[in-house]
Amino acid sequence: MKHSVPDDEYTDDYEEYSEDYVYVEDDGDYAQPRTSGAVVFLGAAAAVCLVIFLLILAASFLLPSLKEARQDQEDPDAFLHGIRLEEESQLKENPIVAEEETEVTQETTIPPEANPFDQYDFQYNKQNYLYCLKQESYVGVDVSAFQHDIDWNQVKASGVDFAMLRLGYRGWGAKGTLVEDEYIQQNLAGTAAAGIPIGAYFFSQATTLDEVHEEIEFMLEILGDYQLDYPIVLDWEVANPTEGRVRNVTRRELTDMLRYFCDEMSARGFDPMVYFNWTQASRMIYLSELEDYPFWLALYQDRMTFPFRVEMWQYTSEGKVPGIEGDVDINVYIPDLRKQ
Repeated sequence: MKHSVPDDEYTDDYEEYSEDYVYVEDDGDYAQPRTSGAVVFLGAAAAVCLVIFLLILAASFLLPSLKEARQDQEDPDAFLHGIRLEEESQLKENPIVAEEETEVTQETTIPPEANPFDQYDFQYNKQNYLYCLKQESYVGVDVSAFQHDIDWNQVKASGVDFAMLRLGYRGWGAKGTLVEDEYIQQNLAGTAAAGIPIGAYFFSQATTLDEVHEEIEFMLEILGDYQLDYPIVLDWEVANPTEGRVRNVTRRELTDMLRYFCDEMSARGFDPMVYFNWTQASRMIYLSELEDYPFWLALYQDRMTFPFRVEMWQYTSEGKVPGIEGDVDINVYIPDLRKQ
């Protein structure tokens, strides 16, 4: 709709009209009012605010799912590496840990068998690997994708007797995606070519027996026709204590899951082993209920102070081994000769 120009007698008001209307030459009328700069600015600002609001709203729905997807695919070992190094540093400052710090399980009256070895029964050999003075023992490394390309011939030549290979892991997010270790096929082929006996482990974030069973099937599918000369292990650890999917798993549930894994693997012809650190042994599992199977202890020091018998001891996460770039876990295997 058009608006007429005021008559001449309203000349005093002309300036006001001329600012608000656009003159049309053909009929002398003034067209639709022009939008002022302030109105344009406010409209644009409102549009921007609306877009920002919609983006925030979308993010509130998308970010949790994206975060879960990342957690499901993310390697839990990445979170634990720093924690392990911190624990190792603390243990080196005070290597003798009081025996009473290990809690005897309340559900059983008989504790696990006492450790026959003490802090004086181990020393370094000429290759700088820890070995047992009291009986025959073996040096081993445990590796994953974090070690990248490995020259297994050099590893063997350095005096390493065996390797524990990570087959894969479960993501620590809500879904808990199963992921094959990026380097497992390369490590399986490399150790076989170099003639290095192997064991295997899987980094578990299972919360139920069904998930443990799922991990078993996943492990065996990856392993294929390769034969194990050393134990197979469910490496269950709390990857993220505040957000991870296993943070609410109880002591009873974890003990049952580890027992199920060992019983199932034993029934399938494998030699299972129970992996834990001192904290897990004290507070997170009923150790006595798992004593039918050998123990693998993570204790980053060079003195044996753990009160119960273990057959494998992961004594450092900062080991140096020819053929492996960077740090690597080193173990000493002390098999129970009574079982042979």
